[in-house]
Amino acid sequence: MSWLELSVRVARQNAPLVESLLQNEPVLALTLTDDADDPVLEPGVGETPLWPSVCVTALFSGDTAVEPLAQLLSLVPGVDRPQHVTFRKFADQQWERTWLDRFQPMQFGAGLWIVPGESDAPASATHVLRLDPGLAFGTGTHPTTRLCLEWIDKHDFTGQRVIDYGCGSGVLGIAAAIKGAASVVCVDNDPQALTATNDNAERYSVKDVISSMRPGEFSTQRADVVLANILAAPLVELAPRLAAAVGAGGALVLSGILEEQAEEVRAAYLADFPGMEKRVLDGWVLLTGTKPE
Repeated sequence: MSWLELSVRVARQNAPLVESLLQNEPVLALTLTDDADDPVLEPGVGETPLWPSVCVTALFSGDTAVEPLAQLLSLVPGVDRPQHVTFRKFADQQWERTWLDRFQPMQFGAGLWIVPGESDAPASATHVLRLDPGLAFGTGTHPTTRLCLEWIDKHDFTGQRVIDYGCGSGVLGIAAAIKGAASVVCVDNDPQALTATNDNAERYSVKDVISSMRPGEFSTQRADVVLANILAAPLVELAPRLAAAVGAGGALVLSGILEEQAEEVRAAYLADFPGMEKRVLDGWVLLTGTKPE
């Protein structure tokens, strides 16, 4: 099977727009680097990134049409083809090598790390996730994943029931599992995402804790923590379902939200989660709330 890689270089402030446009397409993976190709976009704790431009790289199946994607990106200010947009095709093995070369160990919070393959993790790491390339991503290179993982790092999941809605590769649910969750339900409408989640759960010896399902199978699930890192529109649409899934005293964690969309999403959940808190990173937002007892 072949793959299509799209790379677009944009001013830093336009990166969220590019991501939002591409996430409405059949994208399999998104990675952000600075324009000099440094491998990690997110700054260290307490640091502020200073790069003026960003490279957004997206992965599609090899039969994806190029021209519609190029036309879509022409909507972004300052993006001209071919100066700022490139496409290339390659086979499975080439993509895996490229992925491993780009993906460096990353820290989230005090002790949670994600590392590629068999790379070494620092001795200070308390919880380590080792991810290999797959068809569904969620590796931490995106600000929304980072926001969620840093929230997970700060909380004790011992004995808790967790739902990861829109699980992708299962990275959030698996992080909760290795931090002691008693059960994790991973939900996604992409069968490849569920396959990646199940494979990763087996790798981490948490397959007895993690179950996966399509949204149609998700009905009366209840949890102590519900994580949903998707997009603003489906978060608003799913508000009744996700709010009902959180038990009394439980936590709701929402991301995949652009900063200008935060109030609309917050309003959809306000009746069940008064006083939701907001955290912003690179134009993306994490909303968290607790359901009253």
